[in-house]
Amino acid sequence: MNKFEEQITKTTDKTVAAKVTLKNTDGNYQLLVNNKPFYINGAGLEFGNIPALAKHNGNSFRTWRTDNGEQSGKEVLDEAFKYGLMVTMGIEVARERHGFDYNDEVAVREQKERIRKEVLEYKDHPSLLIWAIGNELNLRATNPKVWDAVNDISKMIHEIDPNHLTTTTLAGISQQEINYIKERCTDIDILSVQLYGKIEHLPEYIKEFGWTGPYIVTEWGATGHWEVPKTSWNIPIEENSTVKAANYLKRYQIAIAGDPKQCLGSYVFLWGQKQERTPTWYGVFLEDGKETQSVDVMHYIWNNKWPENRTPQVKSFTLNNKTAYESVILEAQQEQVAVFKVVDLENNNINYRWELLHESTSLQDGGDFEERPESVKIDIISDKKGVLKFKSPKKGMYRLFAYADDGFNHAATANIPFLVN
Repeated sequence: MNKFEEQITKTTDKTVAAKVTLKNTDGNYQLLVNNKPFYINGAGLEFGNIPALAKHNGNSFRTWRTDNGEQSGKEVLDEAFKYGLMVTMGIEVARERHGFDYNDEVAVREQKERIRKEVLEYKDHPSLLIWAIGNELNLRATNPKVWDAVNDISKMIHEIDPNHLTTTTLAGISQQEINYIKERCTDIDILSVQLYGKIEHLPEYIKEFGWTGPYIVTEWGATGHWEVPKTSWNIPIEENSTVKAANYLKRYQIAIAGDPKQCLGSYVFLWGQKQERTPTWYGVFLEDGKETQSVDVMHYIWNNKWPENRTPQVKSFTLNNKTAYESVILEAQQEQVAVFKVVDLENNNINYRWELLHESTSLQDGGDFEERPESVKIDIISDKKGVLKFKSPKKGMYRLFAYADDGFNHAATANIPFLVN
């Protein structure tokens, strides 16, 4: 039996809820599932590839709501069960930044009752691990009563579901938020933190802000679009897939593996693909389902060895001999040259693909839905083995995307934002 088959057969009883508990030995915390240690090797996954997560030896995924609009919570949990995975089930809790008023006692009570029904519906599923009450409720919030509401929801969950733990996820971490959680949200079992470029400082933040309990990192991954250098016309520059992968590995080793006492594991973001500033920024998969080098890194983390066939790695990407960090400005309707250089460790045949997009104008925050930018037809002069000669489009802001795949469902990618006068 291989590891993949073992993963599928881990959970056998389809009717009995898992008993999830915490063990505290002098401030060293351990998550237990049916009295067995369970360290979360997980990924954030809403519409992503569940079989691939199991195949790479992940053991859990998190969601952001019980019903994602495409599948019911039961369908999500059933698929997790099929592949031997445990689920931190997100519960949708209204955000102040979307207009919800936590001074409105009637609305708060109605929300709690709606959540009660969701918990009753899914609490006995054997793949349920933890309830995540809300997502980044602190983001642009001013009313601390949100934490009173979370605490009440946690108490309600513990009353009707004695088998599972509760958490709530913070956008970043600060002394104020830790104080609020300690004062107003004492019923939650675990703190969850979501950090990107600054995650390497998380173990020191935990100590500095005085959090002595257990925690999970429920989102981490690529450097945030708010954290990167920008072009001279104020457009964020996305790291290429190889730089991202190196950061994933470094961040995991420092911030997650680096705190074995209090950190119970993590959910890498995002095991799938989404549009957020670009279609490639946060997903470890591309839109066509190909795996990026960050999947290789997660495989290495979860298996202590690299996959047999590795993803192509980016050496360089230039437009008229300039990188994205040199603020590329072009004249309209002139010949331009893009060069995308990659290396493949197995010397697989590389297929190159190009895409030109308008710069995104659907700019949200907190992971809210963004429209994918419109594609622009490339006026190609020649296209040979990672060298594209093309005529620049009319005046505007654009991004040129380069993709290099190895024929084995792995692809490297990079993009350069440019301005046309």
